[in-house]
Amino acid sequence: MALTQSQQAYYDGDDFGGYQVTSLQTIIDNFLATYVGEGKILQKTLASDVSFHAHRALQELSFDTLKSCKSQEIEIPPSLTMPLPQDYVNYVKLSWVDSSGIKHIIYPTSKTGNPTPILQDADGGYKITTVGTLTDGSITITLDASYTNIIVGMDVYAPSIPPGTTVETTSTVSGVTTITMSNPANDTATEDVIFYPVNGSIQQQPSASEVLVGLTWDSGDDKITATSTSDAAKITVGMVVSHEDFTVGTTVVDVNGAVITTSTNAGATETAGNANFVMYEDISDTWSKYKSATPSENNNDDGERYGLDPQYAQGNGSFFMDCANGKIHFSSNISGKTVILDYISDGHGTTEEMVVHKFAEEAMYKWIAYGCLSARVDVPEYVINRYKRERFAETRKAKLRLSNVKLEEITQILRGKSKQIKH
Repeated sequence: MALTQSQQAYYDGDDFGGYQVTSLQTIIDNFLATYVGEGKILQKTLASDVSFHAHRALQELSFDTLKSCKSQEIEIPPSLTMPLPQDYVNYVKLSWVDSSGIKHIIYPTSKTGNPTPILQDADGGYKITTVGTLTDGSITITLDASYTNIIVGMDVYAPSIPPGTTVETTSTVSGVTTITMSNPANDTATEDVIFYPVNGSIQQQPSASEVLVGLTWDSGDDKITATSTSDAAKITVGMVVSHEDFTVGTTVVDVNGAVITTSTNAGATETAGNANFVMYEDISDTWSKYKSATPSENNNDDGERYGLDPQYAQGNGSFFMDCANGKIHFSSNISGKTVILDYISDGHGTTEEMVVHKFAEEAMYKWIAYGCLSARVDVPEYVINRYKRERFAETRKAKLRLSNVKLEEITQILRGKSKQIKH
């Protein structure tokens, strides 16, 4: 491709180095012009098929052939977590930077994690077990203590409660929780009352819960007004709102002064409401202990490290990936440090990123051709195998070219291998 702008225009602009890559759309257009048409290898292939295989080729080549230039730099907060980038696929390396700007590699650990914390009762059951006072024909149950983790929509089970009964409302006043049910009790009794999670899922251990009284809201509005700013400050974004006026699963999306904004609108007006707010963060005991512990690599006493596993014989800290929550968790000695994440994407983060280095342009054509041919039923197997071999050869060639090996640099490194070390 010839130059499309003058040298002066190039240096006055900001697209430096753009000549080394070709846009994905240009590759698709070139492929359609060269491979598709009467008398060509792909005579009746649709442009949409070519586009699909071009995008798949870019993804596959991005994983282990094309050079990854994506990175993020953040300062690790006290939570010791870092959210994964929006277009993250896999990491290349993580490192923290010292005062001289030098990277120190952070190594992964496979000996810990952040599993989902499951709520258990005293007997180890995956449920909430309480003692409740029931009255025959009444839908109200008075429990024996405060249970702020009981929310609207939960299933209720007790010998004196009809099957299929659910929690309609909850109210906690002076350390005692009272609930109303969808069905009345069929006996007067004080007995064990068991609460199961909404929709039959396993109940997750709440990481925080609050009960606020004196709340006001209007029907059809998503704003809850607390009695004071200090009360509202107890509520955090992401908490589940438990009240009969709000749809099951409603969460807090914003807290501003005394005003709490919810994800759904209220179904009725309230002037002195009482609502539970429950947070279900995936903060397991395993993760809490890991981030609060002093890493063993900080105890670097000479003469006391015999038998140490080499993978832990470093003082740069460690991390593990929490794929379920899309976060990276770090050891406590990384807190406050500047951390760089070098990572791999699939080349589809933005339109500007959908480009291919010219060293790999021919590999792209072979990937697209093989993909289109292998999807057809009227192509001989030997033709498919031919393009499969060509795809492999061009991919290997592209990988060698993009490895950017320079003879002078290798020579300089090898000179250090011949140095004699005095003993």
